[in-house]
Order: sequence, then C-alpha cells, then structure tokens
Amino acid sequence: MAYWLMKSEPQGFGIDHLQQRGIALWDGVRNYQARNFLRQMQAGDQALFYHSNCKVPGIVGLMTIVKGGYPDPTQFNPEHRYYDPKSTLDQPRWTGVDVEFVEKWSEILPLSALRDIPELEDLPLLQKGSRLSLMPVTMAQWHAILAHKPNA
Repeated sequence: MAYWLMKSEPQGFGIDHLQQRGIALWDGVRNYQARNFLRQMQAGDQALFYHSNCKVPGIVGLMTIVKGGYPDPTQFNPEHRYYDPKSTLDQPRWTGVDVEFVEKWSEILPLSALRDIPELEDLPLLQKGSRLSLMPVTMAQWHAILAHKPNA
C-alpha cells in the first residue's frame, strides 16, 4: 500500500463533493509528473484530501484509491474543459483514478501547521516552488500527519 496527498480546489471539487458522491473519478490532471504518480496508484492506496487555492489551504480528510490509474475519459471529449486533442484512444496521454470518501475531518489541518511538523520537512508540498497537484507521502509522514489530525 502507498500513501498520497491529492490537492483540489474546494469550489471545483472538494471533500464535500466526494462525500456526496461516495466514489468519484479524480480527473483533469495535466502535469506529466503528477500523471506518472497517478499511474502508480493502486486500489487500496490511501490518500489525504488537500484543499488548495482557498482562504485556508490544508488537509481536510481521507480517501482510498478504489481503482488504479486508467485513461482519463475527459481527455477524449471535445466538449469537456480537460479535452486534449493530442490524446487518442490508442495512445492516451492522461490518467485518472477512482477515489472513495473515507472521512472528513472536523477541522482543516492548515498548511501553516504542516510546516511546524518536523517529520514533514521533506514533504514535497512544503518545498519551495512545489506546485504538484498530487504527490507521494512516506509512511512516516503519513503517521506524523495523522498524529496531528484535529481532534485526534
């Protein structure tokens, strides 16, 4: 099993959206490094749901990968905002995964608090210039984050 941190803007697709749906396609990733991480994800992997580009960015809950990487169907739909005319069914460029809601935290664990956890100094999220929408998390980092979960 692997651990991940996956970022999304709450106004577009937040933890509440996932909670309502139960299971959803994590789509729209259009960065090659992040796409390669999606291709590594497998059913059973665990992920932190991180709200980005909002007043207080931070971790808001947990989810599970229920279907590993497969071609993101939005890349083939000319009407969709994630359409990519260079992608073909024979050679898709982009990957999605299915995620399942596990838990919404009672409070956000803000980015500012993550910076104060010594075990997270190597977490890509905290590195200057890191803008990836998803990234691996080590088991030690995972446990350090869960130890700081609000109302844990």
